Amino acid sequence: MASEWWRGGIVYEIYPRSFKDSNGDGVGDLKGITERLGHVVDLGADAIWIAPFFKSPMKDFGYDVSDYRQVDPIFGTLADFEALVAEAHKRGLKVITDYVISHTSDEHAWFKESRESRDNPKADWYVWSDMKRDGGPPTNWLSVFGGPSWQWDTRRRQYYLHNFLTTQPDLNFHSHQVQDAVLAEMRFWLERGIDGFRLDALNMMVHDRELRDNPPADDPSKSEQPLSNPYTYQMHLFDKSRPEVVPMLRRIRALLDEFGATTSLAEVGDETATTLRLMRDYSSGGDKVHMCYGFDFLNPTLSVPHVRGIIERFEAAAGDSWPCWAFSNHDVIRQASRWARPGEPPEKLARFAAALLLSLRGSICLYQGEELGLTEAELTFEQLQDPAGITFWPEYKGRDGCRTPMPWDDTQANAGFGAGKPWLPVSPGHVPLAAARQATDAASTLNFYRKAIAVRKASAALRLGDIDCEETSGDVLVLHRDLDGEKVVCVFNFGAAAAANPHLGHGKLLLTSGPEDAGEIEPYGYRWVRVG
Repeated sequence: MASEWWRGGIVYEIYPRSFKDSNGDGVGDLKGITERLGHVVDLGADAIWIAPFFKSPMKDFGYDVSDYRQVDPIFGTLADFEALVAEAHKRGLKVITDYVISHTSDEHAWFKESRESRDNPKADWYVWSDMKRDGGPPTNWLSVFGGPSWQWDTRRRQYYLHNFLTTQPDLNFHSHQVQDAVLAEMRFWLERGIDGFRLDALNMMVHDRELRDNPPADDPSKSEQPLSNPYTYQMHLFDKSRPEVVPMLRRIRALLDEFGATTSLAEVGDETATTLRLMRDYSSGGDKVHMCYGFDFLNPTLSVPHVRGIIERFEAAAGDSWPCWAFSNHDVIRQASRWARPGEPPEKLARFAAALLLSLRGSICLYQGEELGLTEAELTFEQLQDPAGITFWPEYKGRDGCRTPMPWDDTQANAGFGAGKPWLPVSPGHVPLAAARQATDAASTLNFYRKAIAVRKASAALRLGDIDCEETSGDVLVLHRDLDGEKVVCVFNFGAAAAANPHLGHGKLLLTSGPEDAGEIEPYGYRWVRVG
Protein backbone atom coordinates (compact mmCIF):
# COMPACT_ATOMS: atom_id res chain seq x y z
CA MET A 1 0.00 0.00 0.00
CA ALA A 2 1.27 3.48 -0.87
CA SER A 3 0.45 4.72 2.62
CA GLU A 4 2.80 2.07 4.04
CA TRP A 5 5.84 2.96 1.91
CA TRP A 6 7.94 2.75 5.08
CA ARG A 7 7.20 -0.93 5.72
CA GLY A 8 10.26 -2.86 4.59
CA GLY A 9 11.81 0.33 3.18
CA ILE A 10 15.37 1.67 3.31
CA VAL A 11 15.97 4.83 5.36
CA TYR A 12 19.30 6.58 4.78
CA GLU A 13 20.55 8.54 7.79
CA ILE A 14 22.22 11.87 7.06
CA TYR A 15 24.30 13.62 9.72
CA PRO A 16 24.14 17.10 8.19
CA ARG A 17 27.31 18.56 9.74
CA SER A 18 29.34 15.90 7.92
CA PHE A 19 27.45 15.17 4.72
CA LYS A 20 28.30 18.03 2.32
CA ASP A 21 29.49 21.60 2.90
CA SER A 22 28.08 23.84 0.16
CA ASN A 23 29.46 27.21 1.31
CA GLY A 24 33.01 26.45 2.48
CA ASP A 25 32.53 27.18 6.18
CA GLY A 26 33.63 23.66 7.17
CA VAL A 27 30.18 22.48 8.26
CA GLY A 28 27.76 20.47 6.15
CA ASP A 29 24.42 22.12 5.43
CA LEU A 30 20.97 21.71 3.90
CA LYS A 31 22.04 22.91 0.44
CA GLY A 32 24.82 20.34 0.55
CA ILE A 33 22.28 17.60 1.23
CA THR A 34 20.20 18.78 -1.73
CA GLU A 35 23.29 18.70 -3.96
CA ARG A 36 23.95 15.05 -3.09
CA LEU A 37 20.43 13.60 -3.17
CA GLY A 38 21.36 11.81 -6.40
CA HIS A 39 23.75 9.61 -4.42
CA VAL A 40 20.91 8.47 -2.16
CA VAL A 41 18.56 7.88 -5.09
CA ASP A 42 21.19 5.81 -6.94
CA LEU A 43 21.74 3.78 -3.79
CA GLY A 44 18.08 2.78 -3.84
CA ALA A 45 16.92 4.28 -0.54
CA ASP A 46 13.27 5.14 -0.01
CA ALA A 47 13.75 7.97 2.49
CA ILE A 48 16.32 10.18 4.15
CA TRP A 49 16.44 10.78 7.90
CA ILE A 50 18.15 14.08 8.67
CA ALA A 51 19.72 14.49 12.12
CA PRO A 52 18.73 17.76 13.92
CA PHE A 53 19.22 21.00 12.02
CA PHE A 54 17.16 23.20 14.35
CA LYS A 55 18.47 26.28 16.12
CA SER A 56 20.87 25.14 18.83
CA PRO A 57 23.89 26.26 20.87
CA MET A 58 25.44 22.98 19.60
CA LYS A 59 26.65 21.75 22.98
CA ASP A 60 25.51 18.32 21.75
CA PHE A 61 25.62 19.20 18.06
CA GLY A 62 21.93 19.81 17.47
CA TYR A 63 20.46 17.40 19.99
CA ASP A 64 20.06 20.43 22.29
CA VAL A 65 17.33 22.41 20.55
CA SER A 66 16.74 26.05 21.50
CA ASP A 67 13.99 26.68 18.90
CA TYR A 68 12.18 23.86 17.12
CA ARG A 69 10.77 26.14 14.41
CA GLN A 70 14.02 27.71 13.24
CA VAL A 71 16.80 26.25 11.13
CA ASP A 72 20.18 26.91 12.72
CA PRO A 73 22.10 29.41 10.53
CA ILE A 74 25.06 27.04 10.17
CA PHE A 75 22.76 24.70 8.22
CA GLY A 76 20.94 27.37 6.20
CA THR A 77 17.40 28.71 6.24
CA LEU A 78 13.84 27.47 6.32
CA ALA A 79 13.69 28.20 2.59
CA ASP A 80 16.70 25.90 2.10
CA PHE A 81 14.87 23.14 3.95
CA GLU A 82 11.70 23.60 1.93
CA ALA A 83 13.78 23.44 -1.26
CA LEU A 84 15.41 20.22 -0.01
CA VAL A 85 12.00 18.64 0.65
CA ALA A 86 10.73 19.68 -2.77
CA GLU A 87 13.78 18.24 -4.54
CA ALA A 88 13.67 15.02 -2.53
CA HIS A 89 10.00 14.52 -3.37
CA LYS A 90 10.72 15.26 -7.01
CA ARG A 91 13.27 12.42 -6.94
CA GLY A 92 10.89 10.04 -5.18
CA LEU A 93 12.53 10.28 -1.74
CA LYS A 94 10.63 10.75 1.51
CA VAL A 95 12.02 13.10 4.15
CA ILE A 96 12.12 12.22 7.87
CA THR A 97 13.42 14.76 10.36
CA ASP A 98 15.00 13.94 13.68
CA TYR A 99 12.89 15.22 16.57
CA VAL A 100 14.47 15.50 20.02
CA ILE A 101 11.49 14.71 22.17
CA SER A 102 12.80 14.12 25.70
CA HIS A 103 14.64 17.39 26.35
CA THR A 104 15.55 20.83 25.05
CA SER A 105 18.51 23.17 25.37
CA ASP A 106 18.70 25.29 28.51
CA GLU A 107 18.62 28.22 26.06
CA HIS A 108 15.11 27.34 24.88
CA ALA A 109 12.54 30.02 25.77
CA TRP A 110 10.45 27.42 27.59
CA PHE A 111 13.25 26.60 30.01
CA LYS A 112 14.25 30.23 30.51
CA GLU A 113 10.72 30.96 31.68
CA SER A 114 10.43 27.76 33.71
CA ARG A 115 13.55 28.47 35.78
CA GLU A 116 12.51 32.02 36.69
CA SER A 117 10.18 30.99 39.52
CA ARG A 118 8.17 28.14 40.98
CA ASP A 119 4.79 29.66 40.03
CA ASN A 120 5.17 30.98 36.47
CA PRO A 121 3.02 29.54 33.63
CA LYS A 122 5.77 27.11 32.59
CA ALA A 123 7.03 26.29 36.08
CA ASP A 124 6.23 22.59 35.68
CA TRP A 125 7.24 22.21 32.01
CA TYR A 126 10.53 20.66 33.11
CA VAL A 127 11.35 18.14 35.84
CA TRP A 128 12.07 20.09 39.02
CA SER A 129 12.51 18.73 42.54
CA ASP A 130 13.53 19.95 45.96
CA MET A 131 16.82 18.90 47.49
CA LYS A 132 17.12 16.17 50.07
CA ARG A 133 17.51 17.32 53.67
CA ASP A 134 21.28 17.10 53.35
CA GLY A 135 21.26 19.26 50.21
CA GLY A 136 21.78 16.38 47.83
CA PRO A 137 19.82 15.60 44.67
CA PRO A 138 16.41 13.91 44.99
CA THR A 139 17.44 10.55 43.47
CA ASN A 140 20.53 8.55 42.57
CA TRP A 141 19.82 8.81 38.84
CA LEU A 142 22.83 9.25 36.57
CA SER A 143 23.40 11.13 33.33
CA VAL A 144 24.38 9.31 30.14
CA PHE A 145 27.27 11.80 29.89
CA GLY A 146 28.60 11.04 33.38
CA GLY A 147 27.75 12.13 36.92
CA PRO A 148 24.36 12.83 38.53
CA SER A 149 21.43 13.61 36.25
CA TRP A 150 20.33 16.44 38.54
CA GLN A 151 21.64 20.01 38.30
CA TRP A 152 21.16 22.62 41.03
CA ASP A 153 19.54 25.89 39.94
CA THR A 154 20.14 28.88 42.22
CA ARG A 155 17.11 30.88 41.04
CA ARG A 156 14.49 28.29 41.97
CA ARG A 157 16.68 26.67 44.61
CA GLN A 158 15.70 23.30 43.17
CA TYR A 159 17.29 20.60 41.07
CA TYR A 160 16.29 19.96 37.47
CA LEU A 161 16.63 16.64 35.64
CA HIS A 162 18.97 16.16 32.67
CA ASN A 163 19.51 12.68 31.28
CA PHE A 164 22.28 14.02 29.06
CA LEU A 165 24.32 17.23 29.44
CA THR A 166 23.51 19.72 32.19
CA THR A 167 22.55 22.06 29.34
CA GLN A 168 19.84 19.60 28.18
CA PRO A 169 17.03 19.80 30.76
CA ASP A 170 14.31 17.16 30.51
CA LEU A 171 10.77 18.11 29.61
CA ASN A 172 8.00 17.03 31.97
CA PHE A 173 5.65 14.89 29.89
CA HIS A 174 3.36 14.36 32.86
CA SER A 175 2.14 17.87 31.94
CA HIS A 176 -0.53 17.94 29.23
CA GLN A 177 0.56 21.49 28.40
CA VAL A 178 4.00 20.12 27.50
CA GLN A 179 2.43 17.40 25.39
CA ASP A 180 0.31 19.97 23.55
CA ALA A 181 3.31 22.25 22.96
CA VAL A 182 5.46 19.41 21.59
CA LEU A 183 2.69 18.29 19.23
CA ALA A 184 2.31 21.85 17.98
CA GLU A 185 6.02 21.97 17.12
CA MET A 186 5.69 18.67 15.25
CA ARG A 187 2.66 19.97 13.33
CA PHE A 188 4.76 22.95 12.17
CA TRP A 189 7.08 20.62 10.24
CA LEU A 190 4.35 18.32 8.97
CA GLU A 191 2.66 21.35 7.43
CA ARG A 192 5.91 21.99 5.55
CA GLY A 193 5.66 18.68 3.79
CA ILE A 194 7.88 16.30 5.73
CA ASP A 195 6.99 12.61 5.69
CA GLY A 196 7.60 11.74 9.33
CA PHE A 197 9.87 11.85 12.35
CA ARG A 198 12.70 9.88 13.86
CA LEU A 199 11.97 10.25 17.59
CA ASP A 200 15.19 10.60 19.57
CA ALA A 201 15.61 8.78 22.90
CA LEU A 202 11.89 8.06 22.97
CA ASN A 203 11.87 5.80 26.00
CA MET A 204 13.61 8.52 28.06
CA MET A 205 10.80 11.05 27.70
CA VAL A 206 8.94 10.20 30.93
CA HIS A 207 10.28 9.89 34.47
CA ASP A 208 8.88 8.18 37.54
CA ARG A 209 6.48 10.54 39.33
CA GLU A 210 7.53 9.20 42.73
CA LEU A 211 11.23 9.83 42.05
CA ARG A 212 12.34 6.41 43.26
CA ASP A 213 16.03 5.46 43.24
CA ASN A 214 17.31 3.04 40.61
CA PRO A 215 18.68 -0.29 41.90
CA PRO A 216 22.16 -1.55 40.95
CA ALA A 217 22.47 -3.35 37.62
CA ASP A 218 22.54 -7.15 37.79
CA ASP A 219 24.93 -7.30 34.83
CA PRO A 220 26.50 -3.98 33.73
CA SER A 221 27.79 -5.61 30.54
CA LYS A 222 24.21 -5.66 29.19
CA SER A 223 24.03 -1.87 29.15
CA GLU A 224 24.12 0.04 25.88
CA GLN A 225 26.81 2.29 27.43
CA PRO A 226 30.53 1.46 27.88
CA LEU A 227 31.74 0.10 31.21
CA SER A 228 33.81 3.25 31.72
CA ASN A 229 30.52 5.14 32.20
CA PRO A 230 28.93 4.92 35.70
CA TYR A 231 25.50 5.01 34.00
CA THR A 232 26.14 1.36 33.14
CA TYR A 233 26.01 0.26 36.78
CA GLN A 234 22.36 1.06 37.41
CA MET A 235 19.18 -0.75 36.42
CA HIS A 236 17.25 2.12 34.88
CA LEU A 237 13.78 1.29 36.14
CA PHE A 238 12.63 4.75 37.13
CA ASP A 239 14.40 7.30 34.92
CA LYS A 240 13.35 5.78 31.58
CA SER A 241 11.19 3.18 29.81
CA ARG A 242 8.17 4.13 31.93
CA PRO A 243 4.65 2.90 30.98
CA GLU A 244 3.43 6.51 30.78
CA VAL A 245 5.24 6.84 27.45
CA VAL A 246 2.50 4.93 25.60
CA PRO A 247 -0.38 7.46 25.91
CA MET A 248 1.84 10.17 24.40
CA LEU A 249 2.66 7.86 21.50
CA ARG A 250 -1.03 7.57 20.72
CA ARG A 251 -1.28 11.36 20.56
CA ILE A 252 1.72 11.51 18.22
CA ARG A 253 0.21 8.84 15.95
CA ALA A 254 -3.13 10.65 15.82
CA LEU A 255 -1.32 13.79 14.66
CA LEU A 256 0.66 11.93 12.01
CA ASP A 257 -2.48 10.21 10.72
CA GLU A 258 -3.97 13.63 9.96
CA PHE A 259 -1.28 14.02 7.28
CA GLY A 260 -1.77 10.72 5.46
CA ALA A 261 1.22 8.64 4.34
CA THR A 262 3.60 9.67 7.11
CA THR A 263 5.71 7.56 9.43
CA SER A 264 7.46 7.59 12.79
CA LEU A 265 10.67 5.81 13.72
CA ALA A 266 11.41 5.60 17.43
CA GLU A 267 14.85 5.16 18.95
CA VAL A 268 14.64 2.85 21.97
CA GLY A 269 17.78 2.41 24.07
CA ASP A 270 17.92 -0.06 26.94
CA GLU A 271 19.30 -3.50 27.70
CA THR A 272 18.33 -6.11 25.10
CA ALA A 273 15.38 -7.76 26.87
CA THR A 274 13.77 -4.41 27.66
CA THR A 275 14.47 -2.98 24.21
CA LEU A 276 12.81 -5.85 22.35
CA ARG A 277 9.74 -5.57 24.58
CA LEU A 278 9.52 -1.81 24.07
CA MET A 279 9.93 -2.19 20.30
CA ARG A 280 6.86 -4.42 20.39
CA ASP A 281 4.83 -2.32 22.81
CA TYR A 282 5.54 1.00 21.12
CA SER A 283 4.74 -0.09 17.53
CA SER A 284 1.86 -2.55 17.97
CA GLY A 285 -1.85 -1.99 17.49
CA GLY A 286 -1.60 0.57 14.68
CA ASP A 287 -2.18 3.44 17.11
CA LYS A 288 1.33 4.28 18.32
CA VAL A 289 4.60 4.75 16.42
CA HIS A 290 4.98 2.96 13.08
CA MET A 291 8.31 1.29 13.87
CA CYS A 292 11.11 1.17 16.44
CA TYR A 293 14.78 0.38 16.44
CA GLY A 294 16.96 -0.45 19.38
CA PHE A 295 20.68 -0.79 20.10
CA ASP A 296 20.82 -4.58 19.91
CA PHE A 297 22.91 -4.63 16.72
CA LEU A 298 24.92 -1.53 17.65
CA ASN A 299 27.24 -3.40 20.02
CA PRO A 300 30.59 -5.19 19.53
CA THR A 301 29.00 -8.65 19.22
CA LEU A 302 28.59 -10.29 15.82
CA SER A 303 27.86 -13.99 16.12
CA VAL A 304 25.24 -16.55 15.15
CA PRO A 305 23.83 -16.89 18.71
CA HIS A 306 23.57 -13.11 19.12
CA VAL A 307 21.86 -12.43 15.76
CA ARG A 308 19.62 -15.47 15.96
CA GLY A 309 18.68 -14.67 19.55
CA ILE A 310 17.55 -11.15 18.67
CA ILE A 311 15.50 -12.36 15.69
CA GLU A 312 13.81 -15.19 17.57
CA ARG A 313 13.08 -13.23 20.74
CA PHE A 314 11.55 -10.36 18.80
CA GLU A 315 9.52 -12.57 16.46
CA ALA A 316 8.18 -14.66 19.34
CA ALA A 317 6.45 -11.65 20.85
CA ALA A 318 6.18 -9.24 17.90
CA GLY A 319 2.50 -9.60 17.10
CA ASP A 320 1.62 -6.85 14.62
CA SER A 321 4.51 -4.58 15.65
CA TRP A 322 7.12 -3.60 13.08
CA PRO A 323 10.89 -3.39 13.65
CA CYS A 324 13.53 -1.25 12.00
CA TRP A 325 17.08 -2.59 12.15
CA ALA A 326 20.35 -0.67 12.02
CA PHE A 327 23.95 -1.83 12.33
CA SER A 328 25.42 1.69 12.60
CA ASN A 329 24.44 5.27 13.30
CA HIS A 330 25.97 8.58 14.38
CA ASP A 331 26.46 7.39 17.97
CA VAL A 332 28.49 4.18 17.60
CA ILE A 333 31.77 2.93 16.17
CA ARG A 334 31.38 2.16 12.48
CA GLN A 335 30.58 -1.49 11.83
CA ALA A 336 33.66 -2.12 9.66
CA SER A 337 35.81 -1.36 12.75
CA ARG A 338 33.46 -2.51 15.51
CA TRP A 339 33.16 -6.01 14.06
CA ALA A 340 36.64 -6.18 12.50
CA ARG A 341 38.45 -9.52 12.61
CA PRO A 342 42.23 -9.80 12.25
CA GLY A 343 43.22 -10.77 8.74
CA GLU A 344 39.86 -10.00 7.14
CA PRO A 345 39.78 -6.93 4.85
CA PRO A 346 37.26 -4.29 6.00
CA GLU A 347 35.42 -4.34 2.67
CA LYS A 348 34.62 -8.03 3.13
CA LEU A 349 33.00 -7.37 6.49
CA ALA A 350 31.18 -4.34 5.04
CA ARG A 351 29.52 -6.46 2.39
CA PHE A 352 28.77 -9.31 4.79
CA ALA A 353 27.09 -6.86 7.17
CA ALA A 354 25.08 -5.32 4.33
CA ALA A 355 23.88 -8.71 3.10
CA LEU A 356 22.90 -9.70 6.64
CA LEU A 357 21.11 -6.43 7.46
CA LEU A 358 19.19 -6.38 4.18
CA SER A 359 17.97 -9.94 4.74
CA LEU A 360 16.16 -9.13 8.00
CA ARG A 361 12.41 -8.72 8.36
CA GLY A 362 11.63 -5.09 9.02
CA SER A 363 12.65 -1.70 7.72
CA ILE A 364 16.33 -0.81 7.41
CA CYS A 365 18.38 2.22 8.48
CA LEU A 366 21.69 2.84 6.70
CA TYR A 367 24.08 5.41 8.12
CA GLN A 368 25.93 7.65 5.67
CA GLY A 369 29.27 6.17 4.63
CA GLU A 370 28.44 2.56 5.44
CA GLU A 371 27.71 2.05 1.74
CA LEU A 372 31.34 3.08 1.10
CA GLY A 373 32.69 0.65 3.70
CA LEU A 374 34.11 3.44 5.86
CA THR A 375 36.00 2.42 8.98
CA GLU A 376 36.10 4.38 12.24
CA ALA A 377 38.31 7.46 11.90
CA GLU A 378 41.18 7.77 14.37
CA LEU A 379 41.33 11.17 16.06
CA THR A 380 43.63 12.71 18.65
CA PHE A 381 42.25 14.09 21.90
CA GLU A 382 42.93 17.61 20.59
CA GLN A 383 40.70 16.97 17.57
CA LEU A 384 37.70 15.77 19.58
CA GLN A 385 34.43 17.72 19.54
CA ASP A 386 32.10 15.22 21.22
CA PRO A 387 31.52 15.99 24.93
CA ALA A 388 31.18 12.28 25.73
CA GLY A 389 34.57 11.51 24.20
CA ILE A 390 36.22 14.40 26.01
CA THR A 391 34.74 13.23 29.33
CA PHE A 392 35.56 9.52 29.06
CA TRP A 393 38.84 9.62 27.08
CA PRO A 394 40.82 7.44 26.53
CA GLU A 395 38.76 4.38 27.55
CA TYR A 396 35.91 5.73 25.43
CA LYS A 397 36.84 7.96 22.52
CA GLY A 398 33.36 9.29 21.86
CA ARG A 399 31.35 9.53 18.67
CA ASP A 400 33.54 11.76 16.51
CA GLY A 401 35.18 8.80 14.76
CA CYS A 402 31.93 7.92 13.01
CA ARG A 403 31.01 11.54 12.30
CA THR A 404 33.93 12.67 10.15
CA PRO A 405 33.07 14.16 6.73
CA MET A 406 31.80 12.04 3.85
CA PRO A 407 34.44 11.49 1.13
CA TRP A 408 32.84 12.38 -2.18
CA ASP A 409 35.74 12.86 -4.60
CA ASP A 410 39.33 11.80 -3.99
CA THR A 411 40.62 14.31 -6.56
CA GLN A 412 39.31 17.34 -4.64
CA ALA A 413 40.36 19.11 -1.45
CA ASN A 414 38.90 17.55 1.70
CA ALA A 415 37.76 14.62 -0.47
CA GLY A 416 35.07 16.84 -1.99
CA PHE A 417 33.32 17.56 1.32
CA GLY A 418 33.82 21.31 0.96
CA ALA A 419 36.39 24.02 0.33
CA GLY A 420 36.89 25.16 3.94
CA LYS A 421 38.60 23.41 6.83
CA PRO A 422 36.12 20.73 7.99
CA TRP A 423 34.78 20.82 11.55
CA LEU A 424 36.29 17.34 11.95
CA PRO A 425 39.22 16.20 9.82
CA VAL A 426 38.68 14.01 6.78
CA SER A 427 40.18 10.62 7.55
CA PRO A 428 43.12 9.84 5.21
CA GLY A 429 41.93 6.23 5.10
CA HIS A 430 38.57 7.35 3.74
CA VAL A 431 39.89 9.27 0.74
CA PRO A 432 40.53 6.17 -1.46
CA LEU A 433 36.96 5.07 -0.66
CA ALA A 434 35.40 8.24 -2.08
CA ALA A 435 31.99 7.84 -3.68
CA ALA A 436 33.14 9.10 -7.11
CA ARG A 437 35.88 6.46 -7.34
CA GLN A 438 33.63 3.64 -6.16
CA ALA A 439 30.79 4.61 -8.49
CA THR A 440 32.89 3.68 -11.54
CA ASP A 441 34.20 0.43 -10.06
CA ALA A 442 31.78 -2.43 -10.65
CA ALA A 443 33.44 -4.43 -7.86
CA SER A 444 33.24 -1.67 -5.22
CA THR A 445 31.40 -1.80 -1.91
CA LEU A 446 29.13 1.02 -3.08
CA ASN A 447 28.02 -0.94 -6.13
CA PHE A 448 27.53 -4.02 -3.98
CA TYR A 449 25.14 -2.04 -1.77
CA ARG A 450 23.28 -0.81 -4.85
CA LYS A 451 22.91 -4.35 -6.12
CA ALA A 452 21.85 -5.84 -2.79
CA ILE A 453 19.26 -3.11 -2.20
CA ALA A 454 17.87 -3.59 -5.72
CA VAL A 455 17.54 -7.35 -5.13
CA ARG A 456 15.75 -6.75 -1.83
CA LYS A 457 13.37 -4.20 -3.38
CA ALA A 458 12.50 -6.62 -6.19
CA SER A 459 11.59 -9.38 -3.71
CA ALA A 460 8.36 -9.14 -1.72
CA ALA A 461 9.60 -11.97 0.51
CA LEU A 462 12.74 -10.02 1.48
CA ARG A 463 10.88 -6.75 2.03
CA LEU A 464 7.76 -7.98 3.77
CA GLY A 465 7.90 -11.73 4.29
CA ASP A 466 7.98 -13.82 7.44
CA ILE A 467 11.35 -14.84 8.84
CA ASP A 468 12.49 -18.10 10.39
CA CYS A 469 15.89 -19.37 11.48
CA GLU A 470 16.87 -22.82 10.26
CA GLU A 471 18.31 -25.20 12.82
CA THR A 472 22.08 -25.14 12.26
CA SER A 473 25.22 -25.56 14.31
CA GLY A 474 28.54 -23.77 14.33
CA ASP A 475 29.10 -20.48 12.56
CA VAL A 476 26.47 -20.76 9.81
CA LEU A 477 23.20 -18.86 10.05
CA VAL A 478 20.36 -19.70 7.66
CA LEU A 479 17.34 -17.40 7.41
CA HIS A 480 14.12 -18.27 5.57
CA ARG A 481 12.01 -15.43 4.17
CA ASP A 482 8.55 -16.33 2.88
CA LEU A 483 5.59 -14.42 1.44
CA ASP A 484 2.72 -15.69 -0.71
CA GLY A 485 4.70 -18.59 -2.12
CA GLU A 486 7.92 -16.67 -2.74
CA LYS A 487 10.68 -18.22 -0.62
CA VAL A 488 14.21 -16.87 -0.21
CA VAL A 489 16.94 -18.59 1.80
CA CYS A 490 19.80 -16.43 3.10
CA VAL A 491 22.95 -18.22 4.27
CA PHE A 492 25.78 -16.56 6.22
CA ASN A 493 29.12 -17.86 7.45
CA PHE A 494 30.20 -15.94 10.54
CA GLY A 495 33.24 -18.12 11.07
CA ALA A 496 36.94 -17.69 10.34
CA ALA A 497 37.02 -20.93 8.31
CA ALA A 498 35.11 -22.05 5.22
CA ALA A 499 31.83 -23.91 5.87
CA ALA A 500 29.70 -26.27 3.82
CA ASN A 501 27.05 -24.59 1.68
CA PRO A 502 23.78 -26.15 2.87
CA HIS A 503 21.67 -24.88 -0.05
CA LEU A 504 23.93 -25.45 -3.04
CA GLY A 505 21.92 -25.80 -6.27
CA HIS A 506 18.53 -25.52 -4.55
CA GLY A 507 17.24 -22.51 -6.47
CA LYS A 508 18.00 -19.24 -8.25
CA LEU A 509 21.01 -17.41 -6.83
CA LEU A 510 20.15 -13.77 -6.07
CA LEU A 511 23.29 -12.62 -4.26
CA THR A 512 26.59 -14.30 -3.50
CA SER A 513 30.06 -13.59 -2.15
CA GLY A 514 31.68 -16.41 -4.11
CA PRO A 515 31.31 -18.61 -7.21
CA GLU A 516 27.78 -19.75 -7.97
CA ASP A 517 28.63 -23.45 -7.80
CA ALA A 518 30.89 -23.30 -4.71
CA GLY A 519 30.30 -26.17 -2.31
CA GLU A 520 31.65 -24.09 0.56
CA ILE A 521 30.99 -20.60 1.84
CA GLU A 522 34.13 -18.66 2.68
CA PRO A 523 34.61 -16.72 5.96
CA TYR A 524 32.22 -13.75 6.01
CA GLY A 525 30.53 -15.30 2.98
CA TYR A 526 26.82 -15.18 2.10
CA ARG A 527 24.24 -16.54 -0.35
CA TRP A 528 20.70 -15.38 -1.10
CA VAL A 529 18.79 -18.07 -3.00
CA ARG A 530 15.19 -18.00 -4.24
CA VAL A 531 13.85 -21.51 -3.72
CA GLY A 532 10.19 -20.92 -4.43
